[in-house]
Amino acid sequence: MTIRLAGILIGLGITAVLVLWSLIPGAYNYAFGPPAEKPAYYVFKEKPVAPEGGFSFDGPLGKWDYAQLQRGYAVYKQVCSACHGLKYVAFRNLEELGYTEAQVRAEAATWNVPGIDPNTGEATTRPGEPTDYFPNPYPNDVAAAAANNNAIPPDLSLMTKARKDGTNYVYSLLNGYVDPDPEKLAKAQENGFETPPGLYFNPWFSNVNLAMPPQLYPDLITYDDGTEATVPQMSADIAAFLTWTAEPSLVQRKQTGWFVIAFLIFATGLAFLSYKQIWAGKKAKKK
Repeated sequence: MTIRLAGILIGLGITAVLVLWSLIPGAYNYAFGPPAEKPAYYVFKEKPVAPEGGFSFDGPLGKWDYAQLQRGYAVYKQVCSACHGLKYVAFRNLEELGYTEAQVRAEAATWNVPGIDPNTGEATTRPGEPTDYFPNPYPNDVAAAAANNNAIPPDLSLMTKARKDGTNYVYSLLNGYVDPDPEKLAKAQENGFETPPGLYFNPWFSNVNLAMPPQLYPDLITYDDGTEATVPQMSADIAAFLTWTAEPSLVQRKQTGWFVIAFLIFATGLAFLSYKQIWAGKKAKKK
């Protein structure tokens, strides 16, 4: 027993020494060492911002704006789908945006999805069905890179969850093709910053040089509900739509949370009353 206890204590001691050996130098450098050198583009970095008025689904009482989600789908279909897929979203899921079953079936048929020719067995395309998923615009990554200056467009299904403050990030990025501030640009160029040919300056991208050119222009599309298709409007609409594709149960989860909180409050009240009832006739002993 004594030997076993001694072995445990020795093992814990060795572990403690190794942990401290790893942490102390790093903690010292963090507290007293020179600050980490930031890359030249860091001077341009901007935090994502929300559109004026925010989004309808923000906050604990947020709800989907189905008209906005449908507009966002229109932006995706007419603009984003040329380069980006939605591999985790099926056409039947569009019913959640307020479309009827017949509308979903008709909408799916406007897309071409991969298929097999039943006579020859060769790969072909066919009109989509509600059970199909949104197709990838490229057959493989090699083709995607070749068509996009060697940059592979990411799938957008989970984009707003894959990026910090994802909804506002998408809005800011699409609405953020601006010219760099001249003073900041001069300072950054002294440290070697440049925007190479084929890339585009965008202070909301990770290193501010983005392979994707500006995609949205005023009146690029026509909304069915008559909303003016400004760049900020389209950016907000597609950001809302991609928030839904990434987390379609977002609003339902918030609503369920309120019921859970109410139940816990009610259960706590019952527990307190039960406690008072059980111990009502008991008197505390005098010390």
